[in-house]
Amino acid sequence: MASFQKYNTKKGQMWLFIIDTGIDPETGKRQQAKRRGFKTKKEAQQAALELEQQLANGISLNHNKLTYQDVYEEWFSTHVKTIKISTQKSIESKFSKHILPRFGQLKLRDITKTYCQKVINDIAETINSVNDIKIQANQVFKYALKMDIIQKNPMEHVSIPRQQSEFITEENEKDARNYWKKEEIRNFLTLTKQELSFRDYVFFHLAIYTGARKGEILALTWDDIDFKSGSIRFSKTLFHNKGQFIFQTSKTKESRRLISLDDKTLSLLKKWRLKQKEWVMAKGIKSDYKELIFNREDGSPIRLAYPNEKLDIVIKNHNLHRITIHGLRHTHASLLFEAGASIKEVQERLGHSDIQMTMNIYTHVTDTLKEQTAQKFQKYIEL
Repeated sequence: MASFQKYNTKKGQMWLFIIDTGIDPETGKRQQAKRRGFKTKKEAQQAALELEQQLANGISLNHNKLTYQDVYEEWFSTHVKTIKISTQKSIESKFSKHILPRFGQLKLRDITKTYCQKVINDIAETINSVNDIKIQANQVFKYALKMDIIQKNPMEHVSIPRQQSEFITEENEKDARNYWKKEEIRNFLTLTKQELSFRDYVFFHLAIYTGARKGEILALTWDDIDFKSGSIRFSKTLFHNKGQFIFQTSKTKESRRLISLDDKTLSLLKKWRLKQKEWVMAKGIKSDYKELIFNREDGSPIRLAYPNEKLDIVIKNHNLHRITIHGLRHTHASLLFEAGASIKEVQERLGHSDIQMTMNIYTHVTDTLKEQTAQKFQKYIEL
């Protein structure tokens, strides 16, 4: 039951209330809450009623003192037990670089929708993956809501600003294209065969002909190839953390997939396996990673950044259209569509868990495929 009192200030009389908030679980002592600064007794009574309702709903007054950093640490200590090391490292990076510097020291209950929108707007000006930052920041607010630390989630209705790259004009459409067309691929493979080691040439050939992620390819072992049936199994991925190489199972069941290989790719892999064996025997290499298809001179796994570096060198030296390593994956998908593969076939080959991911690539297919659409319609309607 709240008690109410008048008190004098320089601006005149004001009202306060005192309310018994129960036993402090940490000290075992009874505690009271005092709130001041109400112009009328009616205002004080309304505030006391709201506080009593919060206490009745199990909301602790100690929650008022919690900062975003406090709740993040509580949430992450539990969440980290449910995720892989690679995911853990990625989340920690996002929080340390983008989220905690902006939210960390603020009391959670003082964070408003307006402030959250401002933060997301600011981040959107510096990085493209702002939606991922919002998702991670929102995890803490959702946890706080579940634990009755806050009553409303200020991040819930925050919108993501559109990136300038989304407003593609004819002038910058070419630069925005993160895939190569058929002739560009042929040129690139010719250059890599001439200028790179045979191992690196086989790596890029395999990336282009399977559409696999670089971490999946660098984690491949020879028992993942079935030369008799002409197939390759992707079931793991390579991750580098604190100086150690870690092989993780693929994140989703769709990522763990068995796909077919063409005769040319199988022939290249056979040739590389023979060269690798000769090379290992000649150097007397003894390594825990000797079964890897792609390894370094000492037998250890290849750095994840290595393919990026080699790709950038070839692009720069020959003034090629710039794409990323992931762009080779988009290239494989685009050329599959050109070759007549269905969306479902592309989804299964790339290991997409959601067909919407495949559809997003399909909306950016090459000009050649777009031109074929009209031809297909004419051919069908005139039959």
